[in-house]
Amino acid sequence: MNQVNTLVKQTWAGLRVLLVMTVLLGLLYPLAVWAVARIPGLAGHAEGSIVTQNGRAVGSSLIGVDPVPADPAHDPWFHTRPTVAGPGMPSGASNKGPYDEDLVKTIGERKEAVAKREGVTPDQVPPDAVTASGSGLDPDISVAYAELQAARVARNTGLLLDRVKQLIEQNTSGAGIGVPGVDVLPLNLAVRAAAGGAH
Repeated sequence: MNQVNTLVKQTWAGLRVLLVMTVLLGLLYPLAVWAVARIPGLAGHAEGSIVTQNGRAVGSSLIGVDPVPADPAHDPWFHTRPTVAGPGMPSGASNKGPYDEDLVKTIGERKEAVAKREGVTPDQVPPDAVTASGSGLDPDISVAYAELQAARVARNTGLLLDRVKQLIEQNTSGAGIGVPGVDVLPLNLAVRAAAGGAH
């Protein structure tokens, strides 16, 4: 009889803990997180920092997505850093070191491709144009990489080069630890608006 009483007490204690933890962690905690996410100034971050244009979501200010031109020969877009993430793959680094032969070869191929696209020599291509970041989804590029692309963007949009450089400057901020960076999505949206939305 004593064992039955002990079993009943332990079962009831376990059920009480289960009930309390369910209320705390299954109801109150999610509600608290939701309420904090509604605080003015945090709501946009909590919802993914979505960038909208004309009431339509066009991307996130936190995730770099490289635009794919309809006609690569007349590419009007600024491009992000390369990514190792592919369709259905999570973001992340390749985990390859600077002495990995495959990585060195890939970087060489990227450098040749960017140099050809921008009409420059490979030694003029900045490092962030050919190397992926830790996440593989950086929204920012270096000012040097943006300026390298400016002439092509101006040529293919019909904008004056000075206007394109002005747009680069307007979309440059401190990215990372005080290093100036250019946010590619707002820059491309600004280029599109300046060109009359033709692209």
